[in-house]
Amino acid sequence: MRNWTCLAACGLMLIPVAATAQEKFPARPLRILVGFGPGSGTDILAREVALKMTDHWGQGVVVDNRPGAAAVIASEMLTRATPDGHTLAIVSLGHAFNASYLPKLPYDTLKDFAGISTVADIPNVLVVAPALKVKTMRELIDLAKSRPAQFNFSSAGIGSAAHINGELFNQAAGVKVLHVPYKSMPEALTNTIGGNVQFVFASVSAAVALIKSDKLVALAVSTKTRVPALPEVPPMAEAGLPGFDFTAWYGFLAPAQTPAPVKNMLATEIARIVALPDTKERLLALGASPRPGTPAEFDAVIRQDVARFAALIKATGIKAE
Repeated sequence: MRNWTCLAACGLMLIPVAATAQEKFPARPLRILVGFGPGSGTDILAREVALKMTDHWGQGVVVDNRPGAAAVIASEMLTRATPDGHTLAIVSLGHAFNASYLPKLPYDTLKDFAGISTVADIPNVLVVAPALKVKTMRELIDLAKSRPAQFNFSSAGIGSAAHINGELFNQAAGVKVLHVPYKSMPEALTNTIGGNVQFVFASVSAAVALIKSDKLVALAVSTKTRVPALPEVPPMAEAGLPGFDFTAWYGFLAPAQTPAPVKNMLATEIARIVALPDTKERLLALGASPRPGTPAEFDAVIRQDVARFAALIKATGIKAE
C-alpha cells in the first residue's frame, strides 16, 4: 500500500516539473534550415514564421539558407542536430520526391525526421519572358514541340516543386523539355527573363511581383481553380491540360526523437502564426493558403507522398540528371 502511495505521490510531484520544463522552451535561439536560396517559397515562409516566433517567444530565430543538392544538404544537417526542437528545417513536397528520385540519400526520409506541422500550400504559375512572344500555354506547348532541341525549363533545384511540376508538365503535354536546375528561384526567374531558359513553374509567392511589373508573362496556374493573387490567369486544366492539378505543400521538420511535448508546442505556435490576420493576409497575397496541422498529420502527408512519387517515377522513368 505504501508503494502505491509513494508512486502516486511521486507521480504528482513530476507534474509541475514536466510543466516547468515545457514552459522553458525555447531555452535559446532557434535555427530554421532552408534547403533553397533566399527568395524561394521555402525561404519566404521560413522568414515569416521566424519573425513571428521571435516576437512571441523573445528568442532569436535564425533562418539558415543551405541551398544545393536538392535540399539534401539542409536535410542531412537536421539529422545531425540535437533533437530538442531548437533546430528545425522547412521542406516542400520535394522532400518526399527525393526519397525515390535521388539514389543513396544520406538519411532515411521516413525514419530520420519528426514532422512538426505543415504551414502552407503554394501553387505554381507557369511563366515565360515577354520576348518569347507566347500568350497561352497551348502556344508554348506547340512551340516546344516545334523546337525540341532548343527548349529548357528552369527550377530552384533538383527535387524542388518547380522541377516536379515541370516533369509533370512534360508528361501531360507530351513534350520533352530539358530541366536546368539553379540554386534558387530568383536565379531561375532571372535566367527565364534573360532568355537562357524558356519557362519556369515558379511559386506564385516568388513570381507575382515580376508578373505584375510585366517582366514575366503568366500563362497558367498549376491548380484546378484560379488563384486569388492572380485571378486573371487560367488554371492549366482550363488552359489545355484537362485534369492537371499540382500544389506544393510546405512544412516544418525536426530531428527524429524530438520529444512529443516539444513537437506539439512548435505545432501550436505555427498554427497560431498562420492564424494571425496579418500573416493570413500576407500569405494569401502571395498565393499561399495557410495549412496548419499536427505532427502526426504531417508525418502521414510525407508517407503518402513518398509512395505517390515512387509510383510516378517508376511509371514515367524520370531519372536524376
